[in-house]
Amino acid sequence: MPFYQYRCLSCKKRFEIYLSYKEYGEKSVSCPHCNGNQVQRRIGRIRVAKSEESRLDSLTDPSGLEGLENDPKALGKMMRKMGNEMGEDIGPEFNEVVDRLEAGQSPEDIEKAIPDLEGGAGGMEDGGDF
Repeated sequence: MPFYQYRCLSCKKRFEIYLSYKEYGEKSVSCPHCNGNQVQRRIGRIRVAKSEESRLDSLTDPSGLEGLENDPKALGKMMRKMGNEMGEDIGPEFNEVVDRLEAGQSPEDIEKAIPDLEGGAGGMEDGGDF
């Protein structure tokens, strides 16, 4: 759908407007908030569709896994990236663990501080790694 994002240079508000492909560049655009005609086109974020397999492959690149066992911040960053790539809400426990890792807390200290973490296969309770 041809929705275009703009920012009014007069009132500084952002807005979105529908223009057909034929209208774009031909029809003048004015701000719906102040009716000003000094507007600037904004380019919105784009998304690139990847298959789940290619997303997971990029996350498990061995060169990106080096040294994680000795660097809680890097481990937390990698886990946050993996959580975002999964596209699902993993839950507050995951977020708390990642926050603590990114703050530099060791996995062992996290396990001691949060003894009720749900383990599951390969989880912390089972003696496995994150």
